[in-house]
Amino acid sequence: MRRRCSWAENQPEIYIRYHDEEWGIPCHDDKKLFEFLLLEMFQAGLSWLTVLKKRENFRRAFAGFDVQKVASYQEADIKRLLNDAGIVRNLAKIEPAVNNAKVFIKIREEFGSFDKYLWGFTDRQVIKSDGKTIPARTPLSDTISKDLKKRGMKFVGSVIIYSYLQATGVVNDHEEGCFMH
Repeated sequence: MRRRCSWAENQPEIYIRYHDEEWGIPCHDDKKLFEFLLLEMFQAGLSWLTVLKKRENFRRAFAGFDVQKVASYQEADIKRLLNDAGIVRNLAKIEPAVNNAKVFIKIREEFGSFDKYLWGFTDRQVIKSDGKTIPARTPLSDTISKDLKKRGMKFVGSVIIYSYLQATGVVNDHEEGCFMH
């Protein structure tokens, strides 16, 4: 039997698949990078399992995570999202999601891709932890958070960004003893 990170042991299948197939695996696809950014924003204050269970609803509600479409959302779309019981209905997260899609596009235009922007902070290298201590934030997440905020993104504090870096594999925080470490 494979050993996993402690947070993924004895969990529902959806959580185990997320650990085994996505979390900590380097992602260089802009669409997926936008998806993870949006999901990490909505996860704040909730369990990740809650967001994973609603992921397909988020995919439907946010146009398949098409950043161009989300960036074009208007007041009617925001009202639709607020009435969608399949997602987290929080105006303080929905409005920043639309705003952040616009900023994501600007970053992509400036750097050629969001991937180049994000991975440029580590010279395209994965930051691998010792697998013993997993922080909530780091100087790297502080730097990226500050830069994203300067560019106009909202709801991208250092803790959210650190979770995002873990999810997208910029940081490999799989625990010592985990088959993914």
